Amino acid sequence: QVQLVESGGGSGQAGGSLRLSCKGSGYTYRRAYMAWFRQAPGKEREGVAGANSDSSESYTYADSVKGRFTIARDNANNALYLEMNSLKPEDTAMYYCAARWGYCLTPIERLGATAFGYWGQGTQVTVTV
Repeated sequence: QVQLVESGGGSGQAGGSLRLSCKGSGYTYRRAYMAWFRQAPGKEREGVAGANSDSSESYTYADSVKGRFTIARDNANNALYLEMNSLKPEDTAMYYCAARWGYCLTPIERLGATAFGYWGQGTQVTVTV
């Protein structure tokens, strides 16, 4: 049974940093494409960053977070991270870890939530001015 468990959310000030973690279990982590999504109240769930299991050259980011957020994978420990810097109030949302099978070259902004079959429960991020 695939399980994804996020942690690390909370409150941060604009301009500050937060780090999210996701621990996967119940599947062969290296075979999965992993991603972070977020959903603000009244808005659709949107892809933030995605990562294949190989080189970081395949990682993609939404334009809204490019240069501020960094996704990272630790395949040995079935872990996924999202380092969020230069936070903005518009980054406030519930953040979700997601997984799908196979290798993916489609930029995360073009991958909808329906492309992913496995989700964590989410962790709230709130950015204040």
